[in-house]
Amino acid sequence: MLIITIKQGKEKGLLAGDPWIYVSAIEKVDGKPQERNKPGATAIVQTSSRQFLARAAYNAKSQVAARIWTLREDEPVDHALIKRRVQAAVQRREAALRDADPQALVLLIDGDKDGLPGLLVHSYGGADGYLVCQFNAGGVDLWKVAIVQALIKATGCNNVYERCDQLLRKGEGLAIFPRALAGDEPPQRLMVRDGGKLLPMDIRTGFTYPR
Repeated sequence: MLIITIKQGKEKGLLAGDPWIYVSAIEKVDGKPQERNKPGATAIVQTSSRQFLARAAYNAKSQVAARIWTLREDEPVDHALIKRRVQAAVQRREAALRDADPQALVLLIDGDKDGLPGLLVHSYGGADGYLVCQFNAGGVDLWKVAIVQALIKATGCNNVYERCDQLLRKGEGLAIFPRALAGDEPPQRLMVRDGGKLLPMDIRTGFTYPR
């Protein structure tokens, strides 16, 4: 397990609810080199006086050096946590999913707001459609398999596609490899409801075709 020691006084933002720790706030990182170099490795965050602050996903390749998973010392970062967070996010948006136009892209998971920093998931077509995921940070990328499994179970949708934002993933030191993670890949062109209009879109990239 990595241990991140925060510079004295820099814990104030964290305690006030800031979910990100920047490189400039870190005094030192202790741990094995292979763990320090693995984007998204779980780390304990502590004050300069060695008091526990949080568990976070550490990424030496990012300016956002750590993203908070939990402020609870008794809450490990494991498959159970990922499953709980995904299920809770889906449950929060059940009404929006139920009432949405089947041709709308519905935001299902919204990163830090759902305790899954860097993860964006949109749903298209409900259980018979597609889930489009963006893993924009090392922590959620490292837990990709568990996230996909939890998404399929929580939504009943078996088609999960990974969309890659090149700029964000390069900034995190992550590979750019868009692909189907489960089931079928979405077709290149679908009609997507945007307000009162139906627009032809490639939901794999977000590209909207000219009318």
